Amino acid sequence: MLRRASSECDVDIFERLVTEGRKRVRCGEHAEASACFEQALNLWRGPALANVQPGPIVAGFLKRLDELRIECTEMSVEVQLELGRHQEIVGRLRSLVAEFPLRETFYRQLMLALYRSDRKTDALGIYEYARRVLDRELGLEPGRKLRELRHTVLAST
Repeated sequence: MLRRASSECDVDIFERLVTEGRKRVRCGEHAEASACFEQALNLWRGPALANVQPGPIVAGFLKRLDELRIECTEMSVEVQLELGRHQEIVGRLRSLVAEFPLRETFYRQLMLALYRSDRKTDALGIYEYARRVLDRELGLEPGRKLRELRHTVLAST
């Protein structure tokens, strides 16, 4: 059995920072939330427990941790949008769309960043790209939030 102080483990620090970031978002403290999320994401240096042979318990833990990392990334981008840092996050979002092509949240965030950067044509292009990917891979149309954002962009042109 391995015993450790929880404050010494990156996983515990990561989870604590994500929880604090969520709390800051709920309080409307977006700059503070952003700092928490970025500190949490900076703890990642590659796959978690890369040198451990995963069994069913470890695999479940790793899946949960990876989902939390993706959720933290989504929240980090969301607060960046709230802070008006649209142009600064376009490159990051393009990378996230490439890494997670079936996560509509990143498409929506990229469309919004482009739209708010006065790049409406590019935003509509992202919608069409997302539509093609989702149709090809899953046989589905984009979800309601993505469709509503497309409508907003079209209505503003």
